[in-house]
Amino acid sequence: MKIAVLSGKGGVGKTMVAVNLAAIAQQVAYVDCDVEEPNGRLFLKPEGVARESVCTLLPEFDASKCTGCRRCVEFCRFNALVYIKEKPLVFPEVCHACGGCQLACPEGAVCEKERPVGCVERGQHGSVRVITGILNAGEASGVPVIKAALRAGDAHGGLEIIDCPPGSACSVMESVASADYCLLVAEPTAFGFHNFQMVYELASLLGKPCGVVINKMDAPYDPLERFCETNGLPILLRIPYSRQLARLAANGEIIAEKDMEYAGQFNRLLEKIGGVRR
Repeated sequence: MKIAVLSGKGGVGKTMVAVNLAAIAQQVAYVDCDVEEPNGRLFLKPEGVARESVCTLLPEFDASKCTGCRRCVEFCRFNALVYIKEKPLVFPEVCHACGGCQLACPEGAVCEKERPVGCVERGQHGSVRVITGILNAGEASGVPVIKAALRAGDAHGGLEIIDCPPGSACSVMESVASADYCLLVAEPTAFGFHNFQMVYELASLLGKPCGVVINKMDAPYDPLERFCETNGLPILLRIPYSRQLARLAANGEIIAEKDMEYAGQFNRLLEKIGGVRR
């Protein structure tokens, strides 16, 4: 089973929930797809870390074969190619590595070379297989790294906890596409509720069953509670705004490993979703 943990914005507690779910489950893979800022490893502190580079393919042009027909430029729907000073020029930031320009060239003047865009780290935290996608600074899209991290998670073959990027952009869609269940972490504020609705809409469009965790909760936030009730969204866990929990998180501690009450709550959360529990 694959459980994707999402949030409409950063700072809601998505990674905290994902890490604690992974920590109390048996034989689980934690896959950090928040590749621009992967923080799960700060809590899980994996050992025996191995790193593998992630590359995309970038077109390269042979000037001796290019006749200037511009078919490659006309083919590219991403506007990643232009023809300047009698030679093609590629913009790596917007190239989708589709290989179409190579197919379109009648002279065989286009080949492809590998370009590193990030890496995937694999390590171990007890029975948790920790897989972390890391995007190189300055890269425009994290999708290739997310795909590589998810492939590494699939190789595990058991329960997967997927820590998605915040928001509802393409990188989130890629992270959620293969998930069996979406756990939406919400913040009981006007801003948090607004972004929560967008990520719920994405999960609904993909046809994913969903449940909700409300984090940092002082008191019920009526618009969020009414929205969940109207849309048949079960609120599976309410986590209070707590100095103790904030202190543990700030120290890089895993709450379920330090507090038996919360270990039980996260166990019950997994049971409600249908995942593996201790």
